Amino acid sequence: MRILVCLTYYRPHISGLTIYVERLSRALVDRGHSVTILTSQFDPQLRRLEWDDGVRIIRVPVVMRVSKGVIMPSLGRWASRLVHEHDVISIHLPQFDAVGIAARGRLFRRPAILTYHCDLQLPPGAFNRVADRVVSATNYAAGLLSDRVVSYTKDYADHSPLLRRFCDKLAVIPPPVVMPPPVPEAVEALRRARGTAGRPTIGYATRFATEKGIEYLVEAMPRLLERFPSLKVLFVGPNHDVIGEETYRQRLAPRIAALGDHWEYLGTLRPEELPNFYGALDCLLVTSINSTESFGLVQVEAMLCGTPVVASDLPGVRQPVRTTGMGEVVPVGDSVALAEGITKVLVDRDRYVRPRVEVERVYDLDVTVSAYERLFAEELWKMAGEHRQQ
Repeated sequence: MRILVCLTYYRPHISGLTIYVERLSRALVDRGHSVTILTSQFDPQLRRLEWDDGVRIIRVPVVMRVSKGVIMPSLGRWASRLVHEHDVISIHLPQFDAVGIAARGRLFRRPAILTYHCDLQLPPGAFNRVADRVVSATNYAAGLLSDRVVSYTKDYADHSPLLRRFCDKLAVIPPPVVMPPPVPEAVEALRRARGTAGRPTIGYATRFATEKGIEYLVEAMPRLLERFPSLKVLFVGPNHDVIGEETYRQRLAPRIAALGDHWEYLGTLRPEELPNFYGALDCLLVTSINSTESFGLVQVEAMLCGTPVVASDLPGVRQPVRTTGMGEVVPVGDSVALAEGITKVLVDRDRYVRPRVEVERVYDLDVTVSAYERLFAEELWKMAGEHRQQ
């Protein structure tokens, strides 16, 4: 199949959505499909056309930003050309341009599969409220024009105002997770390098962003340090110049700086470095505060490396811990409950660890890719049948 994948931000931008699309696209190429990514040239230094592990990437120039969204006047021309050239369209929300791309699927008789990653919740402000309404309306229109709608979990779909409106089109497909086991010698080397050998160590693997609820760990730190005086936090992921998040980081910066050696930023790690990072943690945190987080791929990555998780009690986000038993689920935005959940895991960590094979039974890349292949093939067959009947 020739598959066109559409999303606003792609690599080198880092988020759960971009990692999801990258893994899925590469796996589809490995299975013999042709995959083209249609995305934004959010950084003018990025190449307009690029190949990465067999995936063709086409980046459309950006003329201006609207909060976290982008305006790309030439996208329509590119979308018309590429939709016509491909067999099926995989559209990933949230994105402003989804409705136009889905409409072109109808026009050129190409199945459009919409994957809904999360709700979009912009920072406070009158303009952003208007933008929120516009995005909600375009997301709904894109859903109407799409042939199927994909959600990570039924839990999230049942609680999403948008997804509940498309029950008849819904397909639940687990996200693609790829994570080799950690190397014990490399884990110990990382602990020595970061001064965490023999110290309780908790961590994040995320962007420094408002919706990640990082301030609740900051608030919980005094309570945690009373119980674990040598506790250390390792933060992996973009923490400077995150689009739309500089004010949030500046607000928390003095309080984090006051923690001194108890908090360290490691920056963005290469994929091959992540297993050893997870393996060096006693506990990974997913403290997200709203429905912009629908699952948290990093949870399963950590679990595959033998590391328990403390996660917010949000639809979808709570599912990996509930499914595997590898951690604690805590109330959203509650620093006291977060400290208690972390304490439970650190005090009795072995009780939460499960064999890797048990996690792999639930979350397997082949399951995800095969489900997408079946979905694409089913919709192509339906469309061909409708064409024959005409």
